[in-house]
Amino acid sequence: MKVILLQDVKSVGKKGQIIDANDGYARNFLLPKKYAVEANGKNLNDLKLQNANKEKVAAENLANAQAFAEELKSKEIIVHIKAGEGGRTFGSVSSKEIANAFKEQCGVEIDKKKIQLDESIKAFGVYEVKVKLHPQVTGTLKVKVQEQK
Repeated sequence: MKVILLQDVKSVGKKGQIIDANDGYARNFLLPKKYAVEANGKNLNDLKLQNANKEKVAAENLANAQAFAEELKSKEIIVHIKAGEGGRTFGSVSSKEIANAFKEQCGVEIDKKKIQLDESIKAFGVYEVKVKLHPQVTGTLKVKVQEQK
């Protein structure tokens, strides 16, 4: 019997997958527990519409991420850190501080986990920081580190 899985079932398949299950297994386990529905014309059409909707939403998310990455290129944020004698810094600039500064200066919130620092920022100057906006899109943000007054 062909069935469409409504959720992931261990050692059987993933959600949305069409599988060929034994009649008894499908009728006595998968269908009563609402793990699957029978693969008839209506259910196959519903699955096709759901997949088309998922693809449309994924394409919109990708386009939004690409647009935001272009917007990030033009922005520069300023982060202030304390300095001691001789212009040496106390500590380093973290991704949390960058995210907070971006929210204050631009009004848009970025998750600190998406900010990728290759190495810690321990000196004054301008740095380019990568921001992972989407699995396929990475933007760059200019961060200017200045002495706190």
